[in-house]
Amino acid sequence: MSEITYVRGDATVPSVKGVKVIAHVCNDIGGWGKGFVLALSRRWPEPEKAYRAWHRDRAANDFGLGAVQCVQVEPYVWVANMIGQRGTRTGSKGVPVRYEAIDTALARLADRAAELGASVHMPRIGCGLAGGTWSRVEPLITERLVGRGIAVTVYDQRNPRAPGTARPLGSTV
Repeated sequence: MSEITYVRGDATVPSVKGVKVIAHVCNDIGGWGKGFVLALSRRWPEPEKAYRAWHRDRAANDFGLGAVQCVQVEPYVWVANMIGQRGTRTGSKGVPVRYEAIDTALARLADRAAELGASVHMPRIGCGLAGGTWSRVEPLITERLVGRGIAVTVYDQRNPRAPGTARPLGSTV
């Protein structure tokens, strides 16, 4: 079984051939405006429009924790909006990340990526604004995607120190 490939770069610009799915974690309250989604919206308007419509019409669709919405943005590029966090703020119930929802979403993403014959590209999902830890998310990716033979690349804007968390550039620790 292969492993996750870690690179320094922008997950919205995967530099491999073939069909690609860019995966990221969204919240379950319809908020889109901070974190990785800003980079997505700078490149393509479709993922945000689709996510907002999906949330708006949630009474009639599958929107909720663990759900995945795949939006085609280029002939060989899709964006997977994965609902993996409850709300947007840390509160009495802890950080927004919901590992079980990410796990469910990754299983659904694996099915879609296999159908498309796609590789999957992502930042360290669930570990930014959602407040999760990579040591909890990485095994889910390994089991759900890599374990099914799907190539996964994780992009770090700073230092791609796998498998732990990235440290700021210039850090000597």
